[in-house]
Amino acid sequence: MSHPPTPALRIGLTGGIGSGKSTVGKLLAERGAAVIDADAIARSVTAPHGLAMPQIAQVFGAEFIDPQGALDRDRMRAHVFAHPSAKKQLEAIVHPLVAHETQAQAQHAESAGHTTLVFDVPLLVESGRWRTQVDVVLVVDCLVETQIQRVIARNGLPRDTIETIIAAQASRAQRLAAADWVIFNDQLSLDELRAQVFALSLNRA
Repeated sequence: MSHPPTPALRIGLTGGIGSGKSTVGKLLAERGAAVIDADAIARSVTAPHGLAMPQIAQVFGAEFIDPQGALDRDRMRAHVFAHPSAKKQLEAIVHPLVAHETQAQAQHAESAGHTTLVFDVPLLVESGRWRTQVDVVLVVDCLVETQIQRVIARNGLPRDTIETIIAAQASRAQRLAAADWVIFNDQLSLDELRAQVFALSLNRA
């Protein structure tokens, strides 16, 4: 009698800006995991002629579409800042499309034989809805000062801008409280980080 295949292990990967989350995602892919980037999917639905664009034009107006047919992010950011209810309207358009595409990519990866699915979700803790959709939450953690120095080195952003971004995300304590697994990525070399990622048990218990 053949047994049904074991469902893939679903890992929610998150961490603050500059934590090294994307690097950990690449190392998990090295181990054979399928990495599904929720942020990239969200960007794609608001990219030129993305799936969300017709509805955004209908709800917010054509002035929120840039000449290339993408979401005018700066205008929308200012609008959402001035009208907090607009954020919920935008999320009501974008989130279901992102959820649908994420699910489609996950099913595709599973049918291709991947036994581990990694959902790279920057705002996993903040969104609240992800906890029920993954088996484990992996948080990439580091000191706030380390985050700031990495983002300055990588993006050249001014310190106060980075501090504002960090303040808008979940705190380290909130992320750690939501974590099943934690990688403390502070002062680690890439090889040391790789060793930590490769030490994770990617088999279902």
